[in-house]
Amino acid sequence: MTEPIEEKLAYRLITGPDTRDFCERISAALAEGYVLHGSPSATFNGTDVIVAQAVILPVAIATADAAVASAVDRLEGYDEDEEAFEGHA
Repeated sequence: MTEPIEEKLAYRLITGPDTRDFCERISAALAEGYVLHGSPSATFNGTDVIVAQAVILPVAIATADAAVASAVDRLEGYDEDEEAFEGHA
């Protein structure tokens, strides 16, 4: 019986000690089609440097951009003489 293929998450935050293993995990995500999102983050837990890097699939960026463009299009049709939405000027 074939195992179902799990859909890739659009966003992942990869964390761990700053080791070669962490870099290999990031490299694997990039090879799977993810792109870096934002700057890496690092902290010290008293023993090790712990790092974090967000990665996203490019389709997530395209989807978010399309949603923003849609919202802007709806706002451009807004008549300022109409009553403002509650909580908005």
